[in-house]
Amino acid sequence: MPTIASRRRSQPPPPHVVYEAIIDPDRDPTRPWLLLRDDEQRPVVLDAVEPSLVVWSSLWPWRPDARIRFELSGGRGGTSLHWSLFVDDPVPDDEVVVRMRKRINELINADLRFTFGQ
Repeated sequence: MPTIASRRRSQPPPPHVVYEAIIDPDRDPTRPWLLLRDDEQRPVVLDAVEPSLVVWSSLWPWRPDARIRFELSGGRGGTSLHWSLFVDDPVPDDEVVVRMRKRINELINADLRFTFGQ
């Protein structure tokens, strides 16, 4: 499965907190962050190793083969969160890759981050 996009950014809380938020995006109903668009579907956790790894199924019904892998490291001072997007061949064109990358980045590095007060 080719990697078509990836990003690494820090998140303020420790890895176990970020892990819990990714595993269960609805765990805190006062701070929702996984707000899906009409053309998206709720991902399923396909693999998880607490607190360092989570793999989601696809956000996009039109691309069911996509997988999003989250690798978390760090400590009390925060989390280094690295996400990677994988798809089966054929790889989508650049425009589609950019759209998918931006959407994951928006969800993780904006919406999730904002729930932690950043």
